Formats: sequence, C-alpha cells, structure tokens
Amino acid sequence: MDNKVYIVKCLDYNDVENKLLELIEMMGGIELFAAKGEKIALKVNLLKSAKPDSAITTHPSIVSAIAKILNKINVESLIIDSPGAGYKYNEKMLHKTYRETGMLEAAKESGSKLNFDCSFRTVSYPEGRLVKRFEVISPILDSDGVFNLCKMKTHLFMRMTGAVKNNFGVIPGLTKPGYHAKLHDTSHFANMLLDLAQYVAPRLNIMDAVVGMEGDGPNSGTPKKVGLLIASNNQLALDVVAGEIMGLSRRNNPVLLAAEQRGLRPIYIKDVKIIGESLSGIKILDYKLPTNIFEGTGMGPLPLVLNILKFLFKDAFSAKPVINKKACIACKACYEACPVKAISVDEQLKAAFIDEKKCIRCYCCHEMCPEDAVDLKYGLLHKLLNS
Repeated sequence: MDNKVYIVKCLDYNDVENKLLELIEMMGGIELFAAKGEKIALKVNLLKSAKPDSAITTHPSIVSAIAKILNKINVESLIIDSPGAGYKYNEKMLHKTYRETGMLEAAKESGSKLNFDCSFRTVSYPEGRLVKRFEVISPILDSDGVFNLCKMKTHLFMRMTGAVKNNFGVIPGLTKPGYHAKLHDTSHFANMLLDLAQYVAPRLNIMDAVVGMEGDGPNSGTPKKVGLLIASNNQLALDVVAGEIMGLSRRNNPVLLAAEQRGLRPIYIKDVKIIGESLSGIKILDYKLPTNIFEGTGMGPLPLVLNILKFLFKDAFSAKPVINKKACIACKACYEACPVKAISVDEQLKAAFIDEKKCIRCYCCHEMCPEDAVDLKYGLLHKLLNS
C-alpha cells in the first residue's frame, strides 16, 4: 500500500463511465485490483432510501461504471451495504433501498448483482487496537475482495464520512446502535473505525465527489457540486485529501487524530502524493462544514481550554437534537436508531420525545429521520463562539 491519491475532474454523472476508466488507467489498470474469476464486493454508501440527486448515497452511475469495468475482465461484482442504524437489515428493506437509490437500475445495466443475503457472522480480529471482534455481514466475508465506493459528505458526529467511515456499513443495521452506545466519544468511535477499516482492507477506494454533501450531513446536509472522482488503495490517504478539499482541519477530524495517536500514516497532506489534478486548483473555499465544529472562533489556538470548557459545559457547547413535532410522524426510525434508548414514541400523539439526560449527542436520530423532523438546537456558548 502506498500514499498515492489519484484525482480526475468529472463535472457531470453522465461522464462518469469515461472518467472512471481514465482514473483506473492512471492507477495502472483494473487488473491490479481484481483477477479473472473473482467475486468483488462493491461496498457502496446506502445510508437510507434516498434519490440519487439528494447526495446522501453513492451515485448509481459510479457503481454501474466500475461493475462494467470488472465485467470486461470476467470478474463478478455484488452491490452490498447495510443501511443506517435505524433500519432493520432484511430483504424487504434492501429491495426498497436499491430501488430508491438507483442501485436496481445500476445492476441491470452493468450486469452486477444485488445482495439480499442478510446473514452476518462474528469475526475475530486480534490485531485490533480497540475492538477485537466484529459482527460483519456475510457477503463481505464470502467475497474475494472489497471495493470501497464511498461518498464525500460531512458528518455531524465524525465531521466527515469518507473511505474509512464507509466501512461501518459492513456492520448489520440494528447492531450499529450498540457501537454508538459503547463508543459515544468521537475518539473511541474513530479508533473502532480504524480497526474495522484495517480488517475489511478494501483493495480499491473510490470516492464519489462529483456532487458531495455539505453542512449537517450525512443525511440532512445540502448537495454540493465538487466535480471530482478520487481514488486510492490507501483509505487514510484518500480521507486526508478529501478533508483538504473540504477545508476540514486535522484537529477537527477524529479519524486523523486517532490515526496520529496510533502512528499510522499519512495524516498530513505533505505525506500524500497526488496524481492528476493539482490540489490548489480543486480546493473548495466555501464548503460548509457541520455546524457543531468550532472553526474560526477568533480566539486563537486554544484547543486545550476549549476542550476543558466543552467537558464542563457540554450542553452549552454542543448541538442538542430536538424533535420538530409538526414534522414528526411517529415512524420510530429515531427510536430504533438511538443507541441508549433516550427516545420514546407516543403513537396517539404521533410524536417522538427525547430524554435530554440520557442523550449522548451521537446524532443517530438526526441522521436516520426520514422526515427531517429532528432539528439541532445550539447552546449559547456555541452561538457566541461562531458568531
């Protein structure tokens, strides 16, 4: 594995097939990542049932294009993901998700297959720094290799969801809240993600950055035109570059901070070799980061002081999820997603309620609500520091 990251401009999803082929050829050809007769899992980002133009999921044109490239060398591909924490991992849910996200059409036009095997197995990973055992969906374990087809998005909890974070989708749906409950600190969660990423060890990582998501992602953000396809065989290197393009500093990226503590590299852009587009020409200066990031406070470099204050005055600094009663339909998606059962649902009132004392600020409810009925309310100190 090296620290090379390959970037090509792709301004429209109609150009993906040609641009992705160009990207793969820059990397030395698809034969470096798959061999005739193999079965490759295409690990996409299917957070929820959402239209492709919402920028919530990996665009189907990218999935179709890579499947066609594999098909030409007689490699079988299988489209795989276990959607977000509020959804049951079953065949009915997968049918709906594939249909809404365009994966059904992507499979038809490319010759790829859709996964409907909802079984999972517990695997041992003694090399893990934090987590030694994982529950992993069976099709990932039964494949010869994994291609990580991630999406460039912001993320309220982890600040960014890219190559490393996309591996969390190999954990079966309703098992995910357990990880959030046990690892509700971002540094612990980041360490778990690094363990999981090293276990899954994708052969190839391709980021859909034609249209990314900015703001309070990964579900309620806003589509953002980026116009890029980015690839690497190194997940961490890809995320370093994506963070640079978005303007997300290392100190606000839990995955890079955890990687630094472990001695993993690269974590600095200077250690990454970019091939293709020049970084200076593709940085996006107005990319909106999650609103719970303390950037540009005007107070100078005071991370230690801010961390102490944040610990002492959690409610004043952090964003608090609040149910919008007018939008809530009592569907229970937030209830299913909440890792600490801080949410109750009154079906007669058709509304959900959050117990603030139990809430751990993981934002799973905000992430999984299909009606965008979970708002974020910020404390006074947060408003003052970001005014």
